[in-house]
Amino acid sequence: MKDSLRPGITHTLEYVVPVERTVPYLLPESPGFTVMPQVLATGYMVGLIEWACIEALAGHLDEGEMTLGTHVDLSHDAPTVPGSTVRIEATLVAVDGRALEFDVVAADEHATISTGRHRRGVVRTERFVARLPRPGS
Repeated sequence: MKDSLRPGITHTLEYVVPVERTVPYLLPESPGFTVMPQVLATGYMVGLIEWACIEALAGHLDEGEMTLGTHVDLSHDAPTVPGSTVRIEATLVAVDGRALEFDVVAADEHATISTGRHRRGVVRTERFVARLPRPGS
């Protein structure tokens, strides 16, 4: 981790929601999902928030490091329809060793859709990958 990795780093991600990021597409093998309205799925929203946090860290990690999501504590307060633009504001609020914590707010043109916290951990990429189970073993 670089010395620049400190609380106060912010990043904004904007994303236009396609129909493929709505609830029926999250797990199409689940009849419970496929009958739901075409609004941004919470699972995809979490992914967008992680993406914003990852982008906030660009230039602040050492070569061979990456971060992994370790915890989410997010609301999902309003629906977002396809074609809407979601704007995610991520602010790094705590650095405790290799543990990072972000405050996040997500909104579309109509409402705040999510607020909360997201934690990520800094890991050595090579070491993490080496510990993954091998397929078929």
